[in-house]
Amino acid sequence: MVPVNKDRHAKKRIKEITGFGFASKFHIAYVTMHEFARAAAIYPIVFLEDKEKDEFRPVALLGLDAGSNLFVGADGKWDASYVPAIIRRYPFALAGSDKENQYTICIDEGSELVSDTEGAALFDDKGEPTQVIENVKRYLSELQQMDALTRDFSKFLAENNMLTPLNMRVRENDGVKNIAGCYVINEERLNNLSDERFLEIRAKRYLPAIYAQLISLAQIERLVNLADKRAGK
Repeated sequence: MVPVNKDRHAKKRIKEITGFGFASKFHIAYVTMHEFARAAAIYPIVFLEDKEKDEFRPVALLGLDAGSNLFVGADGKWDASYVPAIIRRYPFALAGSDKENQYTICIDEGSELVSDTEGAALFDDKGEPTQVIENVKRYLSELQQMDALTRDFSKFLAENNMLTPLNMRVRENDGVKNIAGCYVINEERLNNLSDERFLEIRAKRYLPAIYAQLISLAQIERLVNLADKRAGK
């Protein structure tokens, strides 16, 4: 990923995403709390601990094993009705700058979507950003805002001891596989919250995301079935 630069990328064009082969090795995808409702109907949502930053991050499980995305077929098509926003933004991303609350648009120059001849231009003949850049800027800005709210949500859950390690056993290839190393919301602790704290959660509008995460765990069975299908069972 390198910062988008009008001199360096003056002649670069971006092709439309027609496949998701670039994501075929992603077994997890970060999701914002605003995506939980739609993502929960397809993917299990869990929290991963980032010990360096001392925070938890919600992710959608796309596979049961590292390096395997069960939703991207051999043809590169995404086999689900919802694709996480962080994957749809590719090949662009935001990077923090030295100045607080300022970000730089970056691009993956090695992406097959970046071309010298095909697709929509990033800059016009005068070196000015085209609508492509404006659209990307708006999309990434919205994603950044949702990310900030999601960090607050995750911090609230951690500070109120509402996260618990997930230890689940699922069948795999006629054997058993343990799913561990991630966290989920503890439903019992949620139900035992004081009225005051529960009303605080409602006021912060965290309830839909909390319930969506709890419901999403049923989708682990979908991952098992998809893994069986790929194994030819």
